[in-house]
Amino acid sequence: MADVLKLPDWDALAKTPDEAVPLLGTALLIAHDEYPELDAMQYDNMVQAHVEHLRGEVAAIDSHPLQMAAINRHLFDELGYGGNHDDYYDPRNSYINEVFERRLGNPISLALVQMEVAHRLGIPLDGVSFPGHFLVRLPVDDGILVMDPFNGGRPLGADELRERARPHMGGNPPDDHVLLQILEPATQRAILMRVLRNLHGVYAERKEWDRAARSADRVLKLAPDLPDALRDRGLAYAQMDYAHGAREDL
Repeated sequence: MADVLKLPDWDALAKTPDEAVPLLGTALLIAHDEYPELDAMQYDNMVQAHVEHLRGEVAAIDSHPLQMAAINRHLFDELGYGGNHDDYYDPRNSYINEVFERRLGNPISLALVQMEVAHRLGIPLDGVSFPGHFLVRLPVDDGILVMDPFNGGRPLGADELRERARPHMGGNPPDDHVLLQILEPATQRAILMRVLRNLHGVYAERKEWDRAARSADRVLKLAPDLPDALRDRGLAYAQMDYAHGAREDL
């Protein structure tokens, strides 16, 4: 393992294929904006320590769902990672270094930890940009296993998923076809953009316009000219009295 983890370059990410966008590296890059003294290698090593602790146990299990049960038990029960139910909108819940340090996060940041550990152990765990709370999914022989990282990796059945989706679909639960569409895997880029949009929302609510503008700007580094991110950055610039930037974006 290298002594220094090289973070990706913001200016290169727009041209990086979705599947090649590094999940942990870019999450640490997002955190570096807020924590410029961050030691990225420290957190990469932390993930690897989780992996090495689990490697023997996971190798002795012959099914992905049971392997994921072992991973979830270690992360959530033994190490104490969990959802921050008391202060859901604390921005620290979105910064992956703080999640590692505090063992507290929101659904998507906890999913990032879960996915990074699973991937290093050869388990094909994907993220799901589900309405409301971010989820993870694992292919199984007869379909998919959907889990809730915010609540200890608890498996979710189809009926509960429909009920969770209902408020976001005009009060109507999705049928099987629509539910499967909603449960499609999210790309690495889409996951990281959702992290940044969460941060933008928190900072806009707090009227911390410099941080709100930065979060929208970073979305644009991943997907240039995205209309809603241009709007969000422009509105934040306007609140900062940066007229030229607001005019350019809006």
